[in-house]
Amino acid sequence: MIDNELDIAAISDAGTERDDNEDCCGSFAEDPACAIVAVADGVSSCAGGEVASQMAIEVVIRAHREGAPTVPAGQRLYRAVQQANIAIHDRSIAVPELRGMATTLTAVALERGELTAIHIGDSRLYLVRGHVIEQLTKDHTVAAEKVRFGLMSKERARTHVDNCTLVRSVGRELIVSRDRITRRLVQGDVLILCTDGLYNVLADEEMARLVADRDSATACRDLIAAANARGTFDNATAAVVRLIGATPADDGPSGFVASLRRLVRGFGR
Repeated sequence: MIDNELDIAAISDAGTERDDNEDCCGSFAEDPACAIVAVADGVSSCAGGEVASQMAIEVVIRAHREGAPTVPAGQRLYRAVQQANIAIHDRSIAVPELRGMATTLTAVALERGELTAIHIGDSRLYLVRGHVIEQLTKDHTVAAEKVRFGLMSKERARTHVDNCTLVRSVGRELIVSRDRITRRLVQGDVLILCTDGLYNVLADEEMARLVADRDSATACRDLIAAANARGTFDNATAAVVRLIGATPADDGPSGFVASLRRLVRGFGR
């Protein structure tokens, strides 16, 4: 098996309508084949949204780095996100001016072609494979829940007032429920992590086109520039990860056999 190499970049911008930036992003590469990447969007309706998003990124990266290297990267990330939630919650209690602060958080750990994502809130993770883009995360908003229950159309949800109302966020409660997503990635896959200031003004297909055949730094700049050209009402953040040396899609076992092997490896850890 050929270990993947990762091309990673992340940019956060205040956007065209706001003076302050309550988004934050960051990454840490353990080696060319292992890294974590995260984006966070502080809740603007609460005090300390900017503080919450910065804390989320800083604590996740630090906790992940300090975790035992013998523990799989995905497990370390899962624990790191919980540590970030506790740290933000405790700070909001200790500092009255920050009472109730919270943030979204979408973070991925990549370990030799294996993706683990931990997600809370309405920032998003997309996978672009070939010319097809797929949203891997689900939005934790009132509007998104209504769509899932068949009470609202996706088209109406995009502009509905409840589209910005979170039902789950980092820091608001001492314990937060975290979505966990796992995938096996292949050569040429591109991951896009972004906040709502980006995806609310760019269609999924536009984002896929803007990251195609570009290095990650250029793709991030093009995504932010496109959002600002539309006049995004919110801060805009984009992180792009491209697998430039992973195992080709048709190499090795697939389907049931591949799943069984991953399961056996998991029991052996």
